[in-house]
Order: sequence, then C-alpha cells, then structure tokens
Amino acid sequence: MSIHAQSQDFGENPLEVRDTDHYTSEYVHSFVERWDQLIDWDARASGEGNFFMEVLREHGARKVLDAATGTGFHSVQLLRAGFEVTSADGSPAMLAKAFENARQRSHILRTVHADWRWLNRDVHDYYDAVICLGNSFTHLHDDNDRRKALAEFYATLRHDGILILDQRNYDAILDRRVEPTHNYYYCGDNVRATPEYVDESLARFRYEFPGKEVFHLNMFPLRKNYVRRLLREVGFQKVTTYGDFQETYHDKEPDFFIHVAEKSYVHGGEEE
Repeated sequence: MSIHAQSQDFGENPLEVRDTDHYTSEYVHSFVERWDQLIDWDARASGEGNFFMEVLREHGARKVLDAATGTGFHSVQLLRAGFEVTSADGSPAMLAKAFENARQRSHILRTVHADWRWLNRDVHDYYDAVICLGNSFTHLHDDNDRRKALAEFYATLRHDGILILDQRNYDAILDRRVEPTHNYYYCGDNVRATPEYVDESLARFRYEFPGKEVFHLNMFPLRKNYVRRLLREVGFQKVTTYGDFQETYHDKEPDFFIHVAEKSYVHGGEEE
C-alpha cells in the first residue's frame, strides 16, 4: 500500500480483521498526519517525566533500538538525553513522519523499516536496550508472531541488555469494561480514543478527531500476566512491571503497564 493512502479499508466486516499483517494498512497517511494530535508531545513528556531515561541509565544502556518509533516521540526524547538511537517501524508512513518530526527538532533519525518477526534481517547490530512502546506490541494477533518478535528482540540485545515493552491495561477493559483515562499516553485535546468492541481476541479502538474524522485500529487485548509469561519463556531472566510509571499500583488503576525485561542471568533472582 502507498504511504499516501488516505482511507482505511477493513472490508465488509471489520471484526474479522484479526491479522498481524493488516496493521501497516491501518496507518494510512491521513491517520498518521493526525497522530500527533492524539499524542500531544508536550503533555506526554510531562506525564512520563524521565522514567524511561532513568530505567535505561540504571541498566547502563547507551545504545537503544526504538522498535516502534511511530511518529518519533521517544526517539527524539532519547536523542535529546544523549542516547544513541536507531528508529524502526513497520509502517513507512510512520517512519517518514518520525523523520520529519525529528528534523523539525534539529535531530536526524537513523531509521529502519522492519518487521519485528524478521527484525535481525534488517537490523544488523547489537543494542544495550530495545524499547517497544505506545501499545505497539498489541498489533501482533498471533501467539507465534509474538514469540517470534520477542525472540528477535532478545537476539539483538547484548548479553546484559533489557527490553522495555508497554501495553494497555486490557485486563481492566476485558474484566470491568473500564475506559482509559488518557492521563499519560493519549493526552491530546478534543481527541477521543475509545474501545469500540472488545472480546478476548480483539480490541477495536475508535479514534475521533476534530472535524468528524474517525479512524480505527484492531489490536489484540494482551493480558498482563500472559505477556510476563511470554517474556520469561523467550529467555528473559527477570521481569519488572510498572503501572503508569509506578512500581506499586492497583491493577484497576493504570491505563498502561510497562514491562522491563532483563536478559542477563541473575543468580537467585526473583521476578517482580
């Protein structure tokens, strides 16, 4: 699909689209152009503070692969903080927008178009950390796809590297039908991101922008403990999970979970 496509196409029954390979066609040019209205870079930076930079520095990370760069928010934040960053995404439209956003902020991104399932075919390097943020991992609809992607992340990490991966609190949405508050991640004014349909194998979100523009994304509603188990089964030795950037939280409160998975073996280490 051309990066300049303007309209989404989910077919006659959008609930049937539970396919990993469909996500690149969901990020059409017109949606990508509106994406930063949804995010609001300044509000998100304020909400996150230095959380990711502190975690990376705590683990001695300097060289980072931003595996889901989107429109470039975290890549630019990390470059500003002095990290060496490679920015990857599966959407050419997102990569083009990220490069433009970074250039406007006096940074040049090193970009790579890559599918996580075959990441090391396109990314030929080793990193201290891989970050996969913005609820991006939920674009993988198949268990084998998720395992393959995590194995690729694991393989591109140095022996003491870490993976930082986030996800929506789908447990709260699935079990209690709680709508997100958007206090941290989706902070844009006059923009709504709401779950339109949810079952155990699909979370279909509706994004409404000023001017009555509406877009959709179909994602897989990952449960927190399932993701933690996958991380361990792929080989990560320790997994620490934060809720909205806090290590202590109640499961019903966070909009997002952030998993920090450590590759290096820690003798007698316990997962948190």
